[in-house]
Amino acid sequence: MRSLTFVIGTGRSGSTALSRILNTHPDVLSLNEYMASVGDAAFPEGRVSGAEFWEALFRPTPYFANMIRSGVLMPEFLYTHRPGRYTARSTGIPALSLMVLPHLTDDPDGLLDEIRAAVIDWPVRPAAEHHEALFELLGTRVGGSAVVERSGYSTGWAPGLRAAFPYAKFVHLFRDGPDCALSMSRHPGYRVITLIREIRERTGVENFADLTEEHVRSLPPDLAPLLGEEFDPTLVQDRDLPLRRFGALWSELVIQGTRFLDGLPAAHRMTLAYEDLLDAPREELSRLAAFVGVETSRPWLDGACAQLDTSRRGSAEKQLTASELDDLKESCAPGSRALGMAGSAFSD
Repeated sequence: MRSLTFVIGTGRSGSTALSRILNTHPDVLSLNEYMASVGDAAFPEGRVSGAEFWEALFRPTPYFANMIRSGVLMPEFLYTHRPGRYTARSTGIPALSLMVLPHLTDDPDGLLDEIRAAVIDWPVRPAAEHHEALFELLGTRVGGSAVVERSGYSTGWAPGLRAAFPYAKFVHLFRDGPDCALSMSRHPGYRVITLIREIRERTGVENFADLTEEHVRSLPPDLAPLLGEEFDPTLVQDRDLPLRRFGALWSELVIQGTRFLDGLPAAHRMTLAYEDLLDAPREELSRLAAFVGVETSRPWLDGACAQLDTSRRGSAEKQLTASELDDLKESCAPGSRALGMAGSAFSD
């Protein structure tokens, strides 16, 4: 069985660059946004057939499909950069094709066909065993003795992943709160997340399947359309969203991540600060490689260093007024305190 590591975190913390870096390592199978793509639907309780598992991999992710149809594109949507046979409006873009497969190959459609041919006849078994078999298939096909999955906005999945894969290791990746929150505020995906959270707060409904017509009528006209299969993109792009909301979101996710890591055995957990990665990339990447279970090489480290963008550090301090920065720091304070306490605990 291949080693398995999940990189969890808030997103907007250098995590996409980290996936690209890991993808250049010859011994790493880098699964970019795998959990964000397949989600909970690919982890049903009980036993599932190969055909049922294939459906979870193939079925378009609803909220991403709605965003694409509405013209709200995230840079992480790799398939839309070089589209193939699938489109959001006609066929729908398969869950595995949107961000995972284009990260691994220049022919995501061809690789998807290979996966279907293998998966469709797999036996009935627990979902976790199907995922493990898929990781084995991909590792054999594109290379990598160590599997590293990395999704943004992923701390909430960590307990379920721990239950499904008790042998897996976890890396908690985080970035300075104000810098990360400012980046979130400008990212279409996190703006949608924030608006969805507002809808849930206003209606008191956690699962949108439970929304009634009365719930929808109670929403303001700039929120209700977001529940449809297509909406005006300006509702996401132009809405005034206070930075404090993103600071609070950062804190919430960081607290989730630190609490989860605190419950893991020392050998199964690692923290990685984006700022440390920028300051000492060779040392931090070597530490990460050792944790994942692969060797480093000078060419790999040289290439990795070239992919790190140091210009984003300190963005909040550079771009916000003093009062805006103080307000954002206040909303980030709970998460910052959690990181400080976690750092002390992990150093003991």
